[in-house]
Amino acid sequence: MALNVHQLHIFYTVAERGSFSAAAQTLHMTQPAVTMQVQALEERFGTKLLNRTTKKLELTEAGYRLLPQARKAVELMRDTDVLMIKFIENLKGRLQFAASLTIGEYVLPRLLGSFLRRFPEVSVDMKVMNTTEIIEAVAHQGLDFGIIEAPCDVPGFDTEPVMNDELMLVTPTNHPFASRTEVTLAEVIAEPLVLREKGSGTRQIMEEELLNHGVTEEQLRVVSEFGSTGAVKSAVEAGLGLSIISMWTIKHEIALGLLKPVKISGVSFRRQFFAVRLQSSLLPIPAAALLHDLRELSHEQ
Repeated sequence: MALNVHQLHIFYTVAERGSFSAAAQTLHMTQPAVTMQVQALEERFGTKLLNRTTKKLELTEAGYRLLPQARKAVELMRDTDVLMIKFIENLKGRLQFAASLTIGEYVLPRLLGSFLRRFPEVSVDMKVMNTTEIIEAVAHQGLDFGIIEAPCDVPGFDTEPVMNDELMLVTPTNHPFASRTEVTLAEVIAEPLVLREKGSGTRQIMEEELLNHGVTEEQLRVVSEFGSTGAVKSAVEAGLGLSIISMWTIKHEIALGLLKPVKISGVSFRRQFFAVRLQSSLLPIPAAALLHDLRELSHEQ
């Protein structure tokens, strides 16, 4: 019997997730089906690969030796998917993933439009949630991947940059700054600011970059904080103050002449968006194709 790459993937997933039930969830299979495939692999090699106890699952010596080979097989399958995506003409299936607030509300809806026009038989189920919820959903609720605003270091997860973003100072169009292409950091500090709440990815990037230029949070004139980018934009439009937010979020307002982005001299609020997925997972082709498109878009920027 020839070695079954699918069985190697199942074995690798069981070993990484630590149980047959968790592996079944990741693989979108039933638990008995996962058990049967691992048993078939054990029969092929004539040895036990896993010791099953009531408390936990442990690799045998043979299982430890097989694990890196199984990992290589999974990586080869991923690389093959990436290689072949550029040749896809017809794509069907369901995309199930999650995105953090800024990405889910402002970035992906625009990008998904062109993707779905190319592949009209693909359906999308996108959940908008915070990073902690995304990690939980990918790990335990069967989502294919998540897109978040900062890298995460969670055991069992792979994180890769997929898109670029830049935060910009934003003013109402009747503000004196709106007639200029560039202002100084000292001028910005003197202005009232309306910002995203502390702990948000946008606020974190802003504070870190300002600190690099010797500006602490206490030096800022923060007059209001909001839990959503939409509220921040409305506050800026109403003249409550200026803000520093993602360029992705203000494209509509710029087109309507409601807001104006202005560069701060010598300051760059650049960041990346990251895709997170389980190390043991093989993405469905629709998911792999979407991530490929996001990477390509990032390279064009």
